[in-house]
Amino acid sequence: MEELLKITKSGLYCPHGDFYIDPWGKVDRAIVTHAHSDHARPGMKRYLCSDESERVLRLRVGQNAPIDTLPFGQQIDINGVKVSLHPAGHIIGSAQVRVEYQGKVAVVSGDYKTQPDRTCTPFEPIRCHTFITESTFGLPIYQWPLESEIFSQINRWWRQNQEVGKTSILMGYSLGKTQRALSGLDPSIGPIIQHDAIVPYTDAYRMGGVDLPDTLRFSDIPTRFDWRQAMIIATPGSNAPPWAGKVQAVSSAFMSGWTAVRRTKKRGSADKGFILSDHVDWPSLLDAIAETRAEEILVTHGYTREVVRYLLEQGLDARELPTHWSDEEPKPVASESEPADSEEMGGPESV
Repeated sequence: MEELLKITKSGLYCPHGDFYIDPWGKVDRAIVTHAHSDHARPGMKRYLCSDESERVLRLRVGQNAPIDTLPFGQQIDINGVKVSLHPAGHIIGSAQVRVEYQGKVAVVSGDYKTQPDRTCTPFEPIRCHTFITESTFGLPIYQWPLESEIFSQINRWWRQNQEVGKTSILMGYSLGKTQRALSGLDPSIGPIIQHDAIVPYTDAYRMGGVDLPDTLRFSDIPTRFDWRQAMIIATPGSNAPPWAGKVQAVSSAFMSGWTAVRRTKKRGSADKGFILSDHVDWPSLLDAIAETRAEEILVTHGYTREVVRYLLEQGLDARELPTHWSDEEPKPVASESEPADSEEMGGPESV
């Protein structure tokens, strides 16, 4: 019997539903887990995403792109395949894709985290037969501090910089990370300034109902301005920052899960690193897998070999899912053989 999901030259494909999930190439119908560029690409004939993701997805693939949306938890039928989207907790609108055909359930988690985050809908565990999980930080060394602790560290660092007359520059990815950082900043400390490249995404978050402190756009800063009080939110790729020549003394920091490893405490030219990640850490990865009660775990994007080896040692059925096409390898992902009754999944998909 044909696979429920399989890897093709254009990416992860559902033959019965005739749709792709986060495709690599241009296809007729793409279900997009979230709006980061390695998952959402322009040029598809039709997109499907969560309704919370639409604004940021349009910023990524074009305002006039043919995008259909679906509320979290609502099920639709695509050529006989039941499809629903469920919160992934990664960034605003990020979704897991639940696919069911003839009683067999597969969940494609995309990027996800289980740590609470006030800027997006929390992760929702889904029971399934096959669970496809990322493994970006799939090693025991990666264990995240509480978000509240990180925000306290950032605000304390900001105050300390003010005391020595330095402008604080906090760097992170323009979509997701910077908005999460904004949600934890204390605006009573001083003015918060956004790099212009970040502003459209922050505006989309605000329009989506996310409560964020007031900010200034860098291009709107008056000539006479005390930069020593400010916090600048910037992207890590700012090689020629607009504040060059205006800000004399700075202290910069980079936000990433990678800063949990000592040798990467300083990313690029940053003075400091804060452990703030929008991906699942090691203990949460294992907990998320266990909560699905999946019979088969497919591991992709990251430390795939290490995670698969660990899961196999625990007696689980696990293997790596390729992130590229190879003509020499078989491409099945989720088999339909021996379909199970949905009632065996315990009723509601959310656990």
